[in-house]
Amino acid sequence: MSSLRGCFASMILLTLVGTVSLADDIRTDYDHHVNFSQYHTYCWERLKTTDPFWRSRVQDSVDQELQSKGWQRIKTGCDVAVTAVGATKDQREYNTFYDGMGGWRWGGFGERTTTVETYPVGALVVDLYDTRRRELIWRGIAHDSLSNNADKNTKKLEKSITKMFDHFPPQAKD
Repeated sequence: MSSLRGCFASMILLTLVGTVSLADDIRTDYDHHVNFSQYHTYCWERLKTTDPFWRSRVQDSVDQELQSKGWQRIKTGCDVAVTAVGATKDQREYNTFYDGMGGWRWGGFGERTTTVETYPVGALVVDLYDTRRRELIWRGIAHDSLSNNADKNTKKLEKSITKMFDHFPPQAKD
């Protein structure tokens, strides 16, 4: 009986580790041939979100990060155009647990219980384009599970954008 408890506890731990690894997923990529030290100004070209309250939150957070890197926001004639697209969707997660001996692996007896968990997930894509060449030079993508609490989600957004710009601008390769 204790081995079944240990197996069950291991399955729960693996499920939790899997869930944590999905949370706060930040990825960035950039054109490795671009010298980012040539850019000093940016302007917003497009910002689209499924929630109108998030427009200013996304813009304010990205502005803060770029300006902390020494970039200046201007209305026209900028070096880099910024676009951002944010969306939310419901993510389903299926968890199947087996009790007793058996299950799919051993073909034995036992009950199978599958639960479905639905939770909201937010995604944000921030792109930076060289305005002279009209080419993508940098992309940041953030995915995170959302809460029913708007303040928590705002803090997650700010944290995700900060993490997205942690190593920005990319350093020139020697």
